[in-house]
Amino acid sequence: MYVTMMMTDQMLDLPPPLLNGEVPVMHPMMNGDSSQQVIVVQVNPGETFTIRAEDGSLQCIQGPAEVPMMSPNGSIPPIHVPPGYISQVLEDNTGVRRVVVTPHSECYPPSYSPALSPSHHMPPPYMAHPHFIPASHTAYYPPASPGDVPPHQYYQHRLPRLYAEEIIHNIHYNMTSYISREDPYCKPQPKKLKGPLERPGLNRVNSPPSNYKTSSSCGATANGYNKSHGGASSTGGSGGGGGGGSPGNKRPERRSRGSPKSTDMEQQQQQQQQQLQDHNVEARRVQDMLSGMDKPQVSKVQSRSALVSWAPATVASGQGDANPSSCTYELMLTDKGIDGKYRVVYSGEELEYNLTDLRPATDYHVRVSAVGDTVRGPRSEVGAFTTHCGPPDTPLPPRLSHRSKSSLTLQWKPPVDNGSRITSYILEWDEGKKNGAFRGCYFGNQRHFKVTRLCPASGYTFRVATLNDIGASGFSSEVAFHTTGSQPQLPPAPQLQRAGSGWLTLDWARPSGCGPEEPVTYILELQEDSQGPEFHAKYNGTDVSCTVDNLKRSTQYSFRLTACSVEWRIGPSAVLVCKTIPEQPGPPTDLAVREIASHSFCALWQPPQDNGGSDGLTYILELLEEETQEAQWEEVYRGPALEHAFEGLRPTTSYSLRVHCISAGGQSQHSLSLSVRSLCPPPAACLPPRIAGHVKHKEVNLEWDQPVCEGAGEAVEFTVEMCAVEMCAVEVEAEQEIEPQEEGQQQPQQSPPQEPQQQQQQPQQPQPDIQCQPVEVYHGEDTECTIGSLLPGATYTFRVRAANVGGAGPYSETLTVTTAAGPPGQCGEPHVTTTSHSSAAVSWESCASAGADISEYRLAWGRDLDSLEVVYSGADTSCQIFDLEAATEYCCRLQAANQDGAGPHSELVTCRTPAAAPSAVPTLFLQEYPPTDADLYPPSTCLPLAWEEPCCNGAEITSYSVVMGDQSFAVGNVTCYVVTDLQPNTEYSIQVRAENEIGAGPFCEPLLTQTSPLPPAPPRLECAAVGPQSLKLRWGDGGSSRGQSCEDITYTLQMEDRNQRFVAIYRGPSHTFRVQRLSESSHYSFRIQAVSEAGEGPFSETLSLCTTKSMPPTLKAPRVSQLDGNACEVTWEAVPPMRGDRITYTLQVRGGRDAEYKQVFKGEETCFQLFSLQWNTDYRFRVCAGRHCPDTSQELSGAFSPSVHFTPRRLEQTPATEAIAVAPPAVKAFGVTSTDGQFATLIVVGLASLSFLLAFLLQLFLME
Repeated sequence: MYVTMMMTDQMLDLPPPLLNGEVPVMHPMMNGDSSQQVIVVQVNPGETFTIRAEDGSLQCIQGPAEVPMMSPNGSIPPIHVPPGYISQVLEDNTGVRRVVVTPHSECYPPSYSPALSPSHHMPPPYMAHPHFIPASHTAYYPPASPGDVPPHQYYQHRLPRLYAEEIIHNIHYNMTSYISREDPYCKPQPKKLKGPLERPGLNRVNSPPSNYKTSSSCGATANGYNKSHGGASSTGGSGGGGGGGSPGNKRPERRSRGSPKSTDMEQQQQQQQQQLQDHNVEARRVQDMLSGMDKPQVSKVQSRSALVSWAPATVASGQGDANPSSCTYELMLTDKGIDGKYRVVYSGEELEYNLTDLRPATDYHVRVSAVGDTVRGPRSEVGAFTTHCGPPDTPLPPRLSHRSKSSLTLQWKPPVDNGSRITSYILEWDEGKKNGAFRGCYFGNQRHFKVTRLCPASGYTFRVATLNDIGASGFSSEVAFHTTGSQPQLPPAPQLQRAGSGWLTLDWARPSGCGPEEPVTYILELQEDSQGPEFHAKYNGTDVSCTVDNLKRSTQYSFRLTACSVEWRIGPSAVLVCKTIPEQPGPPTDLAVREIASHSFCALWQPPQDNGGSDGLTYILELLEEETQEAQWEEVYRGPALEHAFEGLRPTTSYSLRVHCISAGGQSQHSLSLSVRSLCPPPAACLPPRIAGHVKHKEVNLEWDQPVCEGAGEAVEFTVEMCAVEMCAVEVEAEQEIEPQEEGQQQPQQSPPQEPQQQQQQPQQPQPDIQCQPVEVYHGEDTECTIGSLLPGATYTFRVRAANVGGAGPYSETLTVTTAAGPPGQCGEPHVTTTSHSSAAVSWESCASAGADISEYRLAWGRDLDSLEVVYSGADTSCQIFDLEAATEYCCRLQAANQDGAGPHSELVTCRTPAAAPSAVPTLFLQEYPPTDADLYPPSTCLPLAWEEPCCNGAEITSYSVVMGDQSFAVGNVTCYVVTDLQPNTEYSIQVRAENEIGAGPFCEPLLTQTSPLPPAPPRLECAAVGPQSLKLRWGDGGSSRGQSCEDITYTLQMEDRNQRFVAIYRGPSHTFRVQRLSESSHYSFRIQAVSEAGEGPFSETLSLCTTKSMPPTLKAPRVSQLDGNACEVTWEAVPPMRGDRITYTLQVRGGRDAEYKQVFKGEETCFQLFSLQWNTDYRFRVCAGRHCPDTSQELSGAFSPSVHFTPRRLEQTPATEAIAVAPPAVKAFGVTSTDGQFATLIVVGLASLSFLLAFLLQLFLME
């Protein structure tokens, strides 16, 4: 049995409770706010899954099945297993955890988490979802296989069948569980217990009520408590579930969940385990009773029915005469093969069942199982049968493939033959009589037929049937077809029946010439002028009338009709032009008035936002006088205009206005009413204004009196107008006194457009000569004002008038005022004339005086407004300005002054001096070129000049002239130039000047400079020595400059790398250099250059050299060992191949009285044996390696190794040989087998022994 956990983020949608008053499906703690899990309990075939409810009843589920359980907190529920079994938690790669219940002897890897024991904390209740408990157990759920989890987490083992030991797996969740009433296993009502036991421990608030007996639960027999034990009496109870305690003992009271004692908890758990084991044994016993079902028998097999019967369930051996209290049978059927999916077709107590609605010639499989007291027995063997063949199915109606005026060609498809091949077809028709009587027109095995000799444009009805060897099928549905006929006439144009603002109803007549029964389809097309000349289909059907919706109001449309059938299409018809009617317009908008006066005003309005589709609108304006009793609306205007002027109204009277419009669509609603009040009459003329105080040179104070007004309490405003007058001075009598004038402060007012003429200081009488346009200088409710910004010594006239809401009254008589004298006015712009690029002449006209003579003019000059300075002050009207800069902007302004002060400045005048020749070059210097340009411009023959650009003086510099002694060079508009082809180590004087279109500027200060001497020539590079890994190069002094010391010259030696670039490998004064770390037999390229204070000289020609090949290394002394007889074997170390070249060895020996070595071996082996040696003769051996170079066909021989001494001796008897064998190494070292290393070791040991001996003797003598 497996328990699979699957995460879910939302609460599952559960159905409502089965009956009113049942236990709620979900626990109150389980809500959608917390994350939950679904635990799927997989029950293997042959196993039983038992769930205990809170009322003590048990629900047994026979495997194979999967029971999903709800976990509110995501934890695995406690698994109570029988004694001798353990549970293991397995987790696969997908995160699915499974709980496997196995015997204790099965081994699992120690990495798995331990099983949850009953002593662990009990989690919240787990709930079985009613929709997940299967209603039919015909579906097969395979158990989990080792492939569901990774190999490193699953141990290959075989789950034993637990029923062999008569033990049932139990999962006790202490929860409420429901199974849907549609479950066929729970249809039989369980019998009540004769004596239900007391269960005080299960009394809870959420226990089901007494009428819960309708819910699915196991009966008393299934639980095994239908008998009393130990004198315990059993009485009938109202609960639907059976007892839950152990036989003969009451279940002890549960303690509080808050702090249970460990001993009581263990006792309760032991009691629960015992009760579960008892229940499982009883359920197993009942299941064994129902295990004797035989294979069902099938009889009376027909094409669509069969009778299935079966024998009653037999009691298995060893069960006695005990029978379950009730037994029902379930019959399952499949047509998908013996291993297909079975479905329950019958559930009841009968022993036979008649299967109907079967398919002919089909293989079926049936099986039966017994269910007693909600415990299902094993299924019987499968019985197979095949239904008989039958008549064919009813075919589809024939279809038309071709038609003409006198024939119809029909086709049809064959139906299902039901196991017997179709032999013929029957086609019938009604001969076009439409009376329901059919007659055969074809009988045969073809699936098509052509009916001929028919009437044109006529309809005929057909049907078809099929026959096989079993019988005939039913006739198909009837279908009608028509023959073709002559094309009818063009349909008439549609007619308009009714019209609306958004719809039109049209009808039309059937085209003449078509048959009365022939189906005709009409296509009504519409065309709107605003959308182009194209027609669009609005209706397609068989009716002869149509209502076209969604049209625009008051819009003209064109319609035409097209008729068509299966064989013909005629049209379009003549065009019908009709128009939709307009709608009622909306009320006019924006009713307003303007030009309100005391006796008149003008009313205006805008057209309505919705004119109802009609363009011609007539407006009706109505007036109501509000202050009149029993006032009524009176029509004052009717017409298409959008405004109307009212005349002859009473002053200060309130009126109300409203307007509406009329069109072909009807009359609109009235607009919102507007209240208007007529104004009072304007005031009378005012008295002339008078001067208040003294007249100043720039301002004057005026005052006036209130006019006479009819409307009391109305606000009155005054308007003062001023006019400047040109005067002609006339002398007056000397006795006339003129009041003293005094200056006042200026106030901002509008200045008069003309300047007055200068007036005399002596008394005069102003006479108006020419009057200018008057200007309004004051508007307000006060009866006095101050007029400012006047010109000194000027004459002005003033007049005033009053105005109220009724309008403005007439102007008063004028008042003439002459201002006092003051400073001069603003001068005119001075005229500037440039005489040269450094001087200018300025002149100006005399300024008008302001009642006093001008004493002086002041001319300010500068480059900008901030730098203006007075350069002239005097009474003249011209001056000269010198020391100006060429091509420079200047500005100036003029100011006049008299005894009353200085007047304002004139407008600013700008001028520009003409351009001139450029200025002198400020700086001339030698620039430094980068090393990359040193080769192009050697410093010994070239001078790179650079200079700063001088001032161009208004004209762009076009070129520069470079003068060097008697030579002159013209260069472009550049600030640098390289003078070439000079003499080395020579001094030069250089000057530069700039030129533009005006001329050439002055020369700059001369620059004294000297060219550098020539750099040294490269020395001759040659090779002094060549080696396999080094090259020694040498070079001479080269062609050094005359008078230049060789110690001042350094050399740069470069070698070409793999990228064909030269890299410096030496810099210094030496004349030789050895290049180390080279590769043997490789080519290298070198070049050299000399560097002195004059610069870097050119490189020498490239010298290519090649290294030699390396000699083989010197071998160590060979090793000589004596063989049997007068023979010996010489061995030496091997040398690996050098860059692929083959290595050979040469062995030489010198013996006896020979003075020279003789070659005895040459080859590639590293050992050689010599024979026929002379006894007791000294021999010396040496060896050297040789390298064979295939490219040069030569052999390079290395140096010989140190020689080794060998003396062949006769071998003595065996004792002597053994003595030699056991001799110490020190003795053997002096033999012929000693090597150089051993000989050196003996010398070191001897010297060390002698040292110790001398030290001992010295210490002995010193002690004495």
